[in-house]
Amino acid sequence: MIFDKKLFAACAAMLSTPALAETEIPFALDWKFEGPSAPYFQALDAGYFAEEQLSVTISEGAGSLNAIPKVATGAFPIGFADINSLMRFLDQNPGAPVTAVMMVYDKPPFAVVGRHSLGVSAPSDLEGKVLGAPPPDGAWAQFPIFAAETAIDPEKITVEPVGFPTREPMLAEGNVAAITGFSFSSTLNLKRLGVAEEDISVLLMADFGVDLYGNAIIVNTDFAKDNPEAVTGFLGAVAKGWKDAIASPDTAISALMERNPAADAALETERLQMAIDANVLTDYVIENGMGGIDSDRMASAIKQTTSVYEFQNEPDATLYFDPSYLPTDGSLMLK
Repeated sequence: MIFDKKLFAACAAMLSTPALAETEIPFALDWKFEGPSAPYFQALDAGYFAEEQLSVTISEGAGSLNAIPKVATGAFPIGFADINSLMRFLDQNPGAPVTAVMMVYDKPPFAVVGRHSLGVSAPSDLEGKVLGAPPPDGAWAQFPIFAAETAIDPEKITVEPVGFPTREPMLAEGNVAAITGFSFSSTLNLKRLGVAEEDISVLLMADFGVDLYGNAIIVNTDFAKDNPEAVTGFLGAVAKGWKDAIASPDTAISALMERNPAADAALETERLQMAIDANVLTDYVIENGMGGIDSDRMASAIKQTTSVYEFQNEPDATLYFDPSYLPTDGSLMLK
């Protein structure tokens, strides 16, 4: 055997070179480990985060507003939350180090979900009825805009504050006539509880003049300034996870089931597909890629918000969304 000094030196150099340290990123979801969270686990299991030298851990949330204070305080550097609630949070907490950097639900899943058999088939049917609404719910936060756009009188609706665990059961049992929630969550939870699909009425707020965006990836801005490449890498990995989920929902759901083995795989696959079809893979996203926003639509969304919420400070879209961390390597194109 011939001893190759150059080869030996090269191998020794490789062994002596320390591995690049991974950046630890705890990621705060908005909700439980259900179908729409599968793309993040797919990105984790496929090694997309690791390719960016990121060590990501994913935590459940307790509503679309839940991740905002977690990220603003720095407890989590990155989270997933309702951008409309973020606007109000920043208005009430000027200078808080948090902003959105990647739109995920281009068409928001905010909905009023009722039952035809209980007399709710259209927005006007809500008058004179009982509406169950969890206070931390992102859909409930936008209900005043929905009411204004559909010309219904909130004073004629009895609002029952409910908890997330009891929301769909109360509607299934007929204790309320409708609830606020995300379309894909409430619809499939009701089906699981035995409510016939033809009895479920889904009033998607975006179909009734509500020109808002939905949930986005949010970051702690101090963390982002110190770790811009990590944030961009994280967003690229997320886009790859969603692209995989669109191409093969079953594969993404398998990654989810590893973390939530008690879940119903078929139901969660249906829930994920609903989110893809109605909220993520919109015409805008197909044409422009995932993650960005349209400035005119954002201006309209802010205007609608001002119609039902009195800002303490002048609204400023640049405070709510910063596209500068989005990858530019083509990874945002989902089709």
